[in-house]
Amino acid sequence: MHWDDRQPIYRQLAEQLAGRLLDGEPREGEAMPSVRVLAGQYLLNPLTVGRALQALSEDGLLENRRGLGLFVREGARERLRALARQRFLEQEWPALRRRLRRLGLGPDELDWEGHLA
Repeated sequence: MHWDDRQPIYRQLAEQLAGRLLDGEPREGEAMPSVRVLAGQYLLNPLTVGRALQALSEDGLLENRRGLGLFVREGARERLRALARQRFLEQEWPALRRRLRRLGLGPDELDWEGHLA
């Protein structure tokens, strides 16, 4: 995994883990991998991993079950999808639309599969 210097690593890891949650891994109600497992998988300090998991908990995606670990909350996937859509529409789409205009590309020249028509 390549880490970007412009954003804290724990935040990048949280986004990576959120992407996995959005893909259904692990499923709602299932346990998250432990800090130790994630630290080994991503070759990161366990404190960094802990901060990433804490960020996901603060976003309401994970819940701590005393003595059992962190579990994916019910509704986490839909919450993530709503947050991702909002972020895309507010931040990414305007920039993408500007770029398409600069390049002279209109809706009739693109299809949903990502190829030029």
